[in-house]
Amino acid sequence: MELRHVRYFDAVAETLNFTRAAERLHVTQSTLSHQIRQLEDELGVELFDRSSKKVRMTEAGEILRSHLTPALGQIDRAVQALRSNAETLTGRIRLGTTPSFNTRMVPLCVSTFLHHYPGIQVTVEELSADMIARRLASGHLDLAVSYRPEGTDLWFEPLYNEELRLVVASSHPLATRRRVRMVELHHVRMVLLPSQFLTRKLLDDCFEAAGAEPLVAAQLNSIAPMIELIRQTGLAGIIAETAVTPSADLRVVPLEDPTPIRTPGMLWKKGATRSPTIKHFADIIRRAASPAT
Repeated sequence: MELRHVRYFDAVAETLNFTRAAERLHVTQSTLSHQIRQLEDELGVELFDRSSKKVRMTEAGEILRSHLTPALGQIDRAVQALRSNAETLTGRIRLGTTPSFNTRMVPLCVSTFLHHYPGIQVTVEELSADMIARRLASGHLDLAVSYRPEGTDLWFEPLYNEELRLVVASSHPLATRRRVRMVELHHVRMVLLPSQFLTRKLLDDCFEAAGAEPLVAAQLNSIAPMIELIRQTGLAGIIAETAVTPSADLRVVPLEDPTPIRTPGMLWKKGATRSPTIKHFADIIRRAASPAT
């Protein structure tokens, strides 16, 4: 049983309404229902009676709540005590990241961290993987979310494997496809990252293996402008799906033969001292990356 299960259970038990509980917790109703079902499967009992229009607690649910409510109160008081202490901390964390992660993942992690440590200043630099490696080695960065650079002496902790996908506007000829082979991108007008990025080098290798030569009409060193350019033009792009916010005017299509796959991770300088706040930031990154595994 994890703490999130306890909080989800408590919210549903208090509201007796999955919709209102999900809104309170800022999660989707399907996520909440799935987590409650996980808890019920782990305990081997049903905690809520969903057979009628109104949600009711079962006897097992009542028993569980009678024991969990005092414990949850103690946890909240402990967290508040730590938070009060964290508010007195000062300092800064210098984080490097590549464009893909600076669209959604890194801002989410920074937001979560500042909630716990409002007195710590976080500086994020969006750089190529090679530049990140150099700035870590020189001590100008404390931590990075990137890819394993070549020929460097840095600690690398893999987070997950991700496929790069074709991203096009809904009006693009390839928008209705279920999958697209890399060779089909031969002479397709595209926007890609510049050649100094490891992702671009990976894509160039995939194009060469497929015998395809795309028409690179634009090169941008940031993902958000790339997505906006794709939305407004007939250009296609290849971007990690996790960096694309779902919208009606964009389509994300899997690629194959070959499928571009990369492994993002966290990077540190070997031998560098990691403060408790940096370790906590690393834990936040791990949790943010875990749904993608």
